[in-house]
Amino acid sequence: MLRILAPAALIAAAALVPSTAFAEKITLERLFASPAIAGPTPRLLKLSPDGRLATLLRNRPDDAERFDLWAIDTRTGKARMLVDSRKVGTGAALSEAEKMQRERLRIGGSKGIVAYDWAPDGQHILVPLDGDLYLADLAGGVQRLTDSPETELDATVSDKGRFVSYVREGNLHVIDIASRGDRALTTDGGGTTSWGVAEFVANEELDRRRGHWWAPDDSLIAVARVDESKVEVSSRAAIGAEGTTLFQQRYPRAGTPNAAVDLWLMKPDGSGRVKADLGTDPDIYIARVNWLPDASAILVQRLNRAQDRLDMLRVDARTGASTVLFSETAETWVNVNGNLHALRDGGLIWSSERDGYDHLYLWKDGAFRQLTHGKWAVEKLVGVDEKAGQLFFTGFADSTLEQHLYALDYRQGGEPRRLTAAGTWNDAVMDGAAARAIVTTTRPDQPKQVWLADAAGKRLAWIEENAVKGSHPLAPYVGDLVKPAYGTIKAADGATDLDYAMLVPPGLKPGEKAPAFVFVYGGPHAHTVKRDFFDLRMQYLAQQGWVVFMLDNRGMGDRGKAFEDPIHLQMGKPEVADQLKGVEWLKAQPFVDPAKVAVMGWSYGGYMTLKLLEAAPGTFAAGVSVAPVTRWELYDTAYTERYLGNPAKDKAPYDGASALDNATAIADPLLLVHGMADDNVLFEHSTALMAKLQDASKPFETMVYPGKTHSISGQATSLHLWRTIEAFLNRTVKAAK
Repeated sequence: MLRILAPAALIAAAALVPSTAFAEKITLERLFASPAIAGPTPRLLKLSPDGRLATLLRNRPDDAERFDLWAIDTRTGKARMLVDSRKVGTGAALSEAEKMQRERLRIGGSKGIVAYDWAPDGQHILVPLDGDLYLADLAGGVQRLTDSPETELDATVSDKGRFVSYVREGNLHVIDIASRGDRALTTDGGGTTSWGVAEFVANEELDRRRGHWWAPDDSLIAVARVDESKVEVSSRAAIGAEGTTLFQQRYPRAGTPNAAVDLWLMKPDGSGRVKADLGTDPDIYIARVNWLPDASAILVQRLNRAQDRLDMLRVDARTGASTVLFSETAETWVNVNGNLHALRDGGLIWSSERDGYDHLYLWKDGAFRQLTHGKWAVEKLVGVDEKAGQLFFTGFADSTLEQHLYALDYRQGGEPRRLTAAGTWNDAVMDGAAARAIVTTTRPDQPKQVWLADAAGKRLAWIEENAVKGSHPLAPYVGDLVKPAYGTIKAADGATDLDYAMLVPPGLKPGEKAPAFVFVYGGPHAHTVKRDFFDLRMQYLAQQGWVVFMLDNRGMGDRGKAFEDPIHLQMGKPEVADQLKGVEWLKAQPFVDPAKVAVMGWSYGGYMTLKLLEAAPGTFAAGVSVAPVTRWELYDTAYTERYLGNPAKDKAPYDGASALDNATAIADPLLLVHGMADDNVLFEHSTALMAKLQDASKPFETMVYPGKTHSISGQATSLHLWRTIEAFLNRTVKAAK
């Protein structure tokens, strides 16, 4: 693989060329108004079992936060709304459990339909809405399956389409679609016990969203039983505009007990219950559960508490007896992913980082054969066509800046074939036969486009062309969008290349110096510098005269374990050192005012903002920290212990990573922002920082949002937030002498 990057000075100079097209300037008011300025933002793209329809959730032109279910004929491209959320929904308030699940999915501000599931007959779609379940047909008819004051969670259609399963008040229910009979398979759920849902850390940190799984022939269900009785209770205050609600949330802080999770197999009527043998150590994570095609067994990925060993268990569906097929180990941590496909001949397509990069392997009869090779990473296994011997995946074989869809003959071997265009960023989903793909493509000057492709990557039809022309919401502004510049700089270790992206204000004259805005995330698994559609908030800042700079430091994702591992037991050190190297490079550019550099981050980026201000007082003119982690002991087990170890055994890494211990070193203007109902990074993180700074008589500014969670979402709220941020930066940075 060859990767050619222009020298940084040439890229920067090219970015200084002003736009010649007449265009309107983006405003904050337009950014957060309806219709969405970037055009439709489809979610949950799926193909019907027969491939005839592509379905998606599409936001409304008059309400960018409300989503309806649409279907598009893959032969004609004709689109129609299947379920109108305003006509079908009751408008009932969301339960706290559903609110928390939406936060896990990062859709906390969404309204209307947020999930759906195709029935295998291809004639019906299960739609959860406002806490109840509906079954929609392709003619536009909608039948209500449940009508209860309680919320139905994690609804799914069984593989053969005979049943719908869901969880209500901690118990698993099954509806026979033909008879509409509703049976509770478990009865002891409730309180600290739940059946059929993923526990907090599995949902939030392991990306396991489900807690029950149907066998391919509908004969059995694998069901997780979660006991949270030993998990610490955190009194979370959801402070709203009209009062405060106290929630006794079971929140497993680092170093404290996790939920105990067992796995059971049972028939659709709840009989024949068998417990899966998951080993003698109860302090584990169930990372993934998958059925074998013949329904003879389930594959369970068992992750130990230290997360340095993952075992693939084969659990017999009738007896619950288990066997370890193979294990993945690491000196630091094992990354969990969903790249597993069980072949009908007994083999497995599997993803492993055993050679230092995430690559695909064929496991069969106890032996591995590596299918992809090189100093690049696979991202996601998208589909497998067993008849043709083809597999499809997304990854970074061409560039760390571009994610592409690739095809590979896993029987004959050879090099992957790229199916998507150079210079773009792509995601994809496929049908079960891997004959058709729905591809989502973006590039720096083009918002999301969605298209139907065949197995060769040929575009068959547009699903959402989203062309920026005519009446498109972005069309009046596209002429003044700034072309991003990309390049690399050396990390603090002097050897590792780090990718950066930069926007330079249009029309900046030679010799002029502009203030700079460093937008940072910096945390594990993230990938922020890429050739996708550039964040319009950053474009707005560039148009307001800011040089915008983003850098992917060591510890972030998609570049192999050697790139990720430096943060092990060292969080807040190598990634801070790399970002400071980036700022050093940025300040040396002739178009940057080195005295006027601001930094902002959200969540892990909020933590990074605090650590940067603490590590290098005077380097930044100001910082904005949104929803930051300040003490890692307050954050959850699965995420934190993966990188810092267990504080009950060794607290030293936590002391070194703290953003509180050295908070009084902050000497530059700070704006601290937090949602007062955040159930992820609890509001306690910011109140602890406030108290620390106040006790030291250190000045800072703050903005808190009643009733808002980690995402601080909503059109009006987002506008208020960014007006607050801009006013703070204009006052502390732009107007500074």
